[in-house]
Order: sequence, then C-alpha cells, then structure tokens
Amino acid sequence: MNKLLQILFFVLICAGTANATKIKGHVYDKQTGEAIVGATVVMENPRQVTNTGLDGTFEFKAVAMGSTKISVSYITYKTITQTIVVVKEDNEHLKFYMESDSKSLDDVIIKSNPVSSTDQGARRLEKNATQIMNIVSGKSIEISPDLTVANVMQRISGVSIERNSNGDGQYAILRGMDKRYNYTLVNGVKIPSPDNKYRYVPLDLFPSDLLDRLEVYKTLTPNLEGDAIGGAINMVMKNAPGKFQVNANLATGYSQLFFDRKFASFNSSGIQAKSPSELNGKSYNATQNDFTKGTLDYKYKSPAPNLIGSLSLSQRFLDNKLGVVLAGSYQNTYRGSNSTFYNNAVTGTDAYAVITSKSYREFSEQQQRTGLHGKVDYAFNKNHQLTLYNVYVNLKNQQLRDAVTTTYNSVYNPVAGNAELVYNTRSRLTEQQIYNSTLHGDHKFFDEKFLVQWSAVYSSAKNEVPDNTSISLNGLQQNFQSRRTSLVNTSPVNRRWERNTDEDLAGYLDLTYRFNIGEDKLDVMAGGLYRDKQRSSFFNNYTLAPGAADAGRLYGVDFQNYTDLNLIVTNPTGAVANPLTYDASEKISAGYAMFKYVSAKLELIGGARVEHTNQGYNLLFPAGETFPKGGQVYTDVLPSLTAKYFLTNKAQLHASYYKALNRPGFYEIVPGRVVNEEFQERGNPNLRRALADNFDLRYELFPGASEQLMIGTFYKKIKDPIEYTFQADAVRGQDIYYTPGNFGTANNFGAEVDYIKYFSKIGVKANYTYTHSRITTPKTIRTINATTGDIQALSVDQERPLYGQSEHIGNLSLLFKDTKKGWDAQVAGAYTGPRINTVSQFLNNDLWQEGFVQMDASAEKRFKGGISVFVKANNILNTPTKLFIKGTNPENDKISEDLIKDGRTLIRSDYYGQSYLLGFRYKFN
Repeated sequence: MNKLLQILFFVLICAGTANATKIKGHVYDKQTGEAIVGATVVMENPRQVTNTGLDGTFEFKAVAMGSTKISVSYITYKTITQTIVVVKEDNEHLKFYMESDSKSLDDVIIKSNPVSSTDQGARRLEKNATQIMNIVSGKSIEISPDLTVANVMQRISGVSIERNSNGDGQYAILRGMDKRYNYTLVNGVKIPSPDNKYRYVPLDLFPSDLLDRLEVYKTLTPNLEGDAIGGAINMVMKNAPGKFQVNANLATGYSQLFFDRKFASFNSSGIQAKSPSELNGKSYNATQNDFTKGTLDYKYKSPAPNLIGSLSLSQRFLDNKLGVVLAGSYQNTYRGSNSTFYNNAVTGTDAYAVITSKSYREFSEQQQRTGLHGKVDYAFNKNHQLTLYNVYVNLKNQQLRDAVTTTYNSVYNPVAGNAELVYNTRSRLTEQQIYNSTLHGDHKFFDEKFLVQWSAVYSSAKNEVPDNTSISLNGLQQNFQSRRTSLVNTSPVNRRWERNTDEDLAGYLDLTYRFNIGEDKLDVMAGGLYRDKQRSSFFNNYTLAPGAADAGRLYGVDFQNYTDLNLIVTNPTGAVANPLTYDASEKISAGYAMFKYVSAKLELIGGARVEHTNQGYNLLFPAGETFPKGGQVYTDVLPSLTAKYFLTNKAQLHASYYKALNRPGFYEIVPGRVVNEEFQERGNPNLRRALADNFDLRYELFPGASEQLMIGTFYKKIKDPIEYTFQADAVRGQDIYYTPGNFGTANNFGAEVDYIKYFSKIGVKANYTYTHSRITTPKTIRTINATTGDIQALSVDQERPLYGQSEHIGNLSLLFKDTKKGWDAQVAGAYTGPRINTVSQFLNNDLWQEGFVQMDASAEKRFKGGISVFVKANNILNTPTKLFIKGTNPENDKISEDLIKDGRTLIRSDYYGQSYLLGFRYKFN
C-alpha cells in the first residue's frame, strides 16, 4: 500500500511538472514609460514573491496552469493587481504600468519619496535639463565606495580629481579645465571657499551621505552665474518626503598603511587660536613660554579605528503643508602617505634637472569631518511656498609630517645604515568650515502664467591654521622612530598663524512669464543677483632659535621629541606687519534676460547675462609694495544659446554655446609674497580675468529606466587663461616667484562617451573622455654668451597642455543587484592619464603626474526590518601618485636608484595604502 502511494505521489508530481510553466513580465512607470527597479511582485497561486531587476523585468518559474493573481507594489506608487491565465506555452509577456501615489496639496505635489534621489529620477532630470549635465543620484552615492563628494566626482564623465596629501580626492577638474575654472553650489546657491588663496571649494569638506543628488553642469544658461568656463557643481541636499523617514548608518574601518608603520601625532589641545601679539598686544615681546610645547610633543602609536556615522530624519506635517528634514554626518578617520621626493635643480647649460638630494616623508593625518543640514518648507497653497535651507560643514585636519633628507654628496655608510641627514617635522592643525543659510520663495500669479522666485542668502567660509610649527635638525639617525644623536640645526623653529574669513550677503530674483502659442510654449525670463563679499586675511610668524650657549647642544640617543629645547624668540613682536595681512572685497551685480521656446520637436533657450565686478584689496601693513591698495572693475556681457532637438521620445540632440569668465582670486592680485617650503609665491596685481567661448554638442539616448547613452564633443577658446608659472622678479632677477599670469589664447577640445546599461541583475557604467588643449607660456633656457663666455638666461615660448589636463580619462563600474535577496555590489575603476602637476620656469622641465588607475569596491546586504550591512574598500591596488620630468640628465645616471625609465626621471612617489570600512545601515519609511 505504501509503495502504491509513493508511486501515485510521484505520478502527481510529474503531472504537475508537466503542466507547470514560467511567466515573465516588465514593470513600467505609467507617466514616463521607464522601467521600475526593485518593485515587489507577488503571485498568489502558487504563492511566489520576487522583485524586478535592474531593467524592470521579473520572472516566476514552475507556475501551474490556470488562473492566478499577480500584484505589484513599490514605494511612491499605487499597488496594482491583475488576474492572468497561465497556459503551458506561449505565455504573454506581462506588462504592468504603475501610477504615482503622490500626495497633492491642490497643485503642489509632494512626493512620498523624492524621485531625484533614484537612478531613474537622475536620468529623467538629465533628459529634461536645459543645460548639458550629468547627475549622480543619492541612491548611487549611498551604495558606492565613496565617503566624500570629491570622491563621488571622479565617477562622472569628463571629471578627474586632485588628491590631497592622504590620497583622498579634494578638487575636481572638469573637461581638462583646472579647478579654478569651476564653481560650487549648494541647492543652486554659490558658496564661498575657505581656501586661503583661491576661490575654488575643497570638495572633501562635504560628506556624501548628506546629498539627495550631485549635479555637474557642463554648460550654462543666462540664469546661471557666468564664471564657470569648465562647469559648475551643484550639491542638492536631502529633501523632506511625504512619509516619516529615518536613515542611519554607523561604520568602522582601518587604513592598511598603519598595519606597516605607526601613526604619528602631536598634542594639539593647548594650541591658541590667536598668536601672542593678538592675545597680549602689538608691542608684546613673546618668549618661548608663550608657545605651547604640544606641537613638538610627538607620539608614535597605532591609531584607533576609523569611525563613520550619519543620521537623517524627515517628515511632513499639517496635512503635508510643512516639511522638515534634519541630517547630520560625522567622520573621524586616520589617513596618511609615504612619500619619496627627489630634489632637483637646473644648473649650468643643461636643459634637464639634476637630482641633488632625496627626501623621505611620512604624513599622518587625523581628519574629523562634520556635516549638518536642515531644511524647512511650507506650502501656503498651490501658488506660494517658502523654503529655508541651512548647511554647515567643518573639516578639522591634524597633520604631522616627518621628513628626512640626504644629499648625494654626503658621507654614506651602507653597512651601518647611517647617513648625515637633515630631519624636518611639521605639525599642523587646519580647520575649514562653510556655512550657508538660504531663504527661498516660489510664487505663482495670474493662473500660473507669472512666476516669481527669490532667494536671500548668507554664507560664510573660514580657514584657520593656528601655530603651524616646523623644526629642522641634523645629525645621525636610522629611522623616524629611532632618533640618533640629533642636534638643533642652524635653521630656526617656525611658529606660524594663518587665518582667513569670507562673508557673503546675496540676493537672487527670477521672473518668468508664460505664453501659449497654439500647442507650443514660450517662457520669457528676466532676473539678476547682487552679492557683497568681504574677506579678511591674517598672517603672523615667529622664529625661535637656540641661543649661543645651546647652538651645538646634542639631544641624546633615541630622543623622540623636542619639548625641552631651549630657544630664543628672534622676532619677539611677531611678523604680523606683512603683505599677507589684508582686507578684500568683491561686489557682483548681474542681470539677465532669456527665453525658452518649446514645441513638439524643438526646445530653444537663449539670451544674455551681464555681470559687473568690483574687486579690491587693502594691505593693512604695506612694506614698500608698488600697489598697497588696488582693485579691478569690469563689466562682461555673456550671451548663450541652447537647443534640444527631439529625435524620438527617448533620443535627442543637445547643442549649446555660452560665453563665460574666470575671475582672479583675492590672493592672486595682492602683491605680497609668501615663503613656502620649496619656493616663494607672490600675487600679481595686473592679473586679468579670463574669457572663453564654449561650444557643446551631445547625442542623448535614454532607452530604459536608469539607462543612457551619451556621445558628445566640446570646444573651448580661452582668452587670457590664468596659469601659475615660475618667473624671475622684474627688478631683482635673482628672485624667482611662483606667480599667476595671463598667457595669450588657449584652446581646449575633446569628446565624451557615457554609457549605462542593465541586464536584469547586472549593470555596467562606463565613460571615457578625450581632451586636447594647448597653451603657450614663456620658459627659460641657459646658454653660453659667445662674447663673454658667461652663462646667460634667455626666454623662449613653449607650447604645452593646460595645467591639470589629462588627455585620457575613463571610468568602468560593474554592478550587481538582487532586490529579492537584498544584495547590492559594485567594483569601480577610474583611470586618469598623465597631466602637468607643476609648471617649471625652465624649458622641458615641467613636473608631470603619471597616469594611474584607482580601484574601489563596495557591497551591501539588506535584511528584514530595514537593517543592512555594508562594506567599502578604497584604493584596492594601492595606486601611488608618481611625478616625473620628461627627459634625463647624464648626471642622474650616477644615482644607484632606479629613477630613469622610458626617457623620464622620477621626482616623487606617494603611497597611501588601502582603506576598509564595515558598517550597518537602518532605514525606516
């Protein structure tokens, strides 16, 4: 009997299997026709649950024939249910079209989840954008390996980044145009820079988890500020959705670099924000007791694990009229680098540099990054809405740099491992912060034909470097953590205070009137802005040196700190009376007029912007400068025209012309000089603004929900481009300064390809940019005077690429997404081709950065209850930054190290190590 039942059961299974089949389907957004990724699909009989893949598809296997119900649900959409009949073969490919579940306050639409934070929303914004742009969605940022906005930037086509001293991204170079040619926005409002010299904003200040999306504008329209020859970066902060949401994450990790060596630090707790003369009066005579010993109190130990955390809360109240979002982020990381630097000089009549000495440097940096964002919006009715944004970011960086230098003519004993060396340290605490508060209004009149938008803005930026301490000693030693019989060098100890602040008050006004011309639409727009910027810069420096009785004092074996040095302040009243202590101001007035015409096949946007600039400075302690007070006043007319031709509902041609400018930074026109560690730097009061004509053409295809294919080309003609070069002083020719200047006309052109494609659970993101630029600048060559036989310096012109421009840039990311099992993973590689790092005074002696590939990876696993676990790994290949000079000198062949390869001479190499992060995330919505 039992055997008979087994046989019957087997037969039933076979029969069921024979009558089972599979069904496939696709889920779309009803309004846009785009595929929806991650929707939950439930089949009732037999019950199965799955999720749509990256291309919006789903599949059920082993489905019995007959009638069954399938329901599809997704956040922000209405759940839909459909009854289907399953047959053995030729089942129809099912298509589900979901409608938005938006909550409406009259005609004010409040999305329950901002579509702009998704990849689908980002592609939609790119498609509908007036200007040519690229967008990274908040969701992509969240699951990427990147912790700061700077590192997110490197994933965008046409963008490369400059690293800081610990290997993280810091500045963005757009389409081969140096960071000076770009500006940064928060929620569409320009923010000031805390940099002590320049206008550009260090993007590593901003934690990436505060963003709803990141936009990169590659062209301008008249309603955008005109000083962006390269482009503009807009950080759109988190929004207030229609439902209560909580998003929190906490992570920890470590840097591979400190598995191999100790982390060096100093005691910064006693550092005074102000110098002795500020605390005690200008005539006060400082002594060694006025300076904390903490900056010379070095410790070497393994660092604590990195700590990363963020929290955001958002909700709408009062029947969705009031929206509130609060978000905060904190990052405490320990980073560093190991650097080898080969000092060089051009001597005699040789065209190429001779290596004179070698420096080995170890950087250890503790970075504490804090970000806060708050937004409140209130919709009075469908016609009137107010929004208040507040953003605060702060980056505190405590850095200790150890360096040991040996010259190649010193006595060296390879057996003992000792050499006559110079040991240098620098302990530096830097704090940078940016604050922005914007009150914005949106108003509609006359049946929504007349639109008024306005913003009142207060912004500030601050940079402080208090008690920057450097010391130089010489003597015998073996390594950084085992000092050997060191003595105070003849070079003094330097204690430096630097501080600068920017304060901006700005007002924006935009007016739009809408006309209907049959089925076509015409918007006529006008508006402008006024910004008053005030900057103050402060510099003070003290030098301390051993007295006569201590000039030759030895400080013992294994001496590891210098807190007991007996020093005398050689300038007891300080050096605040210098050209780097100044006030500056800038007043920008701008107005524009433009139109936007939209028909079934064409969108046309054109107009002009007028910007008036009044920029000035005042040296508070002039010391014989020719221009102790000065400024620049000029007005620019900046026309633009943008056209979009719609080939199909998914494909279009996008063309643009716009004129833009680049203003000198405040420091760049101040005729003061600063002595840096390796060169002297000075401003140029005759520096002119740069002007550029910019042309773009791009084919744009959006075949799926999150997919795209963009193929574009661009051309920029820049008049009076601003570049830094080493120049001899016009009066005192023996003094060489690193100074900005204008150099004729430069040309920059290139092409871009941007491709995103998904195949169910697998995705590919790839982009490539080719850029070619040329600029001509003067260089120095040394020759023998035929009459006197003396060496003389002559100036010649040399054509080269623009500073910072790489000919080839590429990105490739492979993605895996299984929404049913809760997996997200990606491996991302970024390639940056060779580029000029420093422009030399001498012909064929520019310092180039070698091309490099950076590889990063991340993965996340989601569980029930809104919990997920994620890992991030950065710089997996431990890619170094290497600098080289094209060409060789026979003298360098005498060095036993392998510095010369393929006709290039290695000058510097920096290694940063890998970094790893493990954390968990909680979401409630």
